[in-house]
Amino acid sequence: MNDRKPPTIRDVAARAGVSVMTVSRVVNKQSWVSPQTRAKVEKAIEDLHYAPNATARALAGGDDRRVALLYRNTTTSAYLGELLLGGLDEAARHHLHLVVEQCDAASSAEDIIAQILQARVAGVIVPPPLCDWDELTDALARHGILRVAIAPDQGQEGAMVVAIDDRQAASEMTRHLIGLGHRRIAFIQGNAQHRASARRLEGFRQAMADHGLTVEDEWVVEGDFSYRSGLEATERLLALPSPPSAIFACNDDMAAAAITIAHQRQISVPADLTVCGFDDTPLAAAIWPTLTTIRQPIRDMSRAAMTLLAHALRNGEATNAQKLAQLNYSLVRRQSDAVPRLPRRG
Repeated sequence: MNDRKPPTIRDVAARAGVSVMTVSRVVNKQSWVSPQTRAKVEKAIEDLHYAPNATARALAGGDDRRVALLYRNTTTSAYLGELLLGGLDEAARHHLHLVVEQCDAASSAEDIIAQILQARVAGVIVPPPLCDWDELTDALARHGILRVAIAPDQGQEGAMVVAIDDRQAASEMTRHLIGLGHRRIAFIQGNAQHRASARRLEGFRQAMADHGLTVEDEWVVEGDFSYRSGLEATERLLALPSPPSAIFACNDDMAAAAITIAHQRQISVPADLTVCGFDDTPLAAAIWPTLTTIRQPIRDMSRAAMTLLAHALRNGEATNAQKLAQLNYSLVRRQSDAVPRLPRRG
């Protein structure tokens, strides 16, 4: 089996004795390359059997380069906002231009590829749930589109990755609740398409099991990361004959919704019900009581993704390198958690 890596734009530049940008100009059929230099580059391309890909075609234009942040409308506004703030800040540092491409839920993977190619970007940042869509990741690889995946499922090949340990973070939050004395702990899941949500649920279940605690089926309720789904999930949990003393929601939006339902039912948070979230978006510190949550450094993750893209572009990498930036999380304790009271009646 031939496992040789395909030649990159850097290989062509080295063989021709020119810069990566010169190769890009030849690939893009730009006029300001001398005939002699063009001939050397074209011969190197032929000798190496180099196939220009989307990244190579987008590398023209000096420092004026475009990269795209892809998102689907299931992404919450708070999460998307943090990604944008981090990405825009870091893009400016690297003289990159960040564009935002919304990927319609009805679009096929090839539709999105066509959208990316039309945007003429040199690379893409792919947050969840798009980073876990196998058809899209396969299509991006086939078209040679340079990409960084944010918080993808483990084991994804062909992409640079930025992530935290979601499973361990959720386990730490669960252990914190158990340490306060909670035993009836409920979990509101996120969007089923986000594999990070599944990892957080695994961490929750593992921590409960490690402490010999049973997770009743009705204590794990589906959500989709939206505020509305958090309202519906909390209504179900608080209507149980034996409601939980703590709710751990898979993101801050759903945790804020849980607090709203508790207020409506005149249930004191945290005296009668502890509520915790995940992400530490600005919402967590804006609601009352302020939210105990896992701080996922979303802005820093976006910055790291942009840095990986910038370095790959600067080094002329036309294919994805196996690189991982694992960032740290932290548990931020605020006002929404407390030692549980005795079980409430009624």
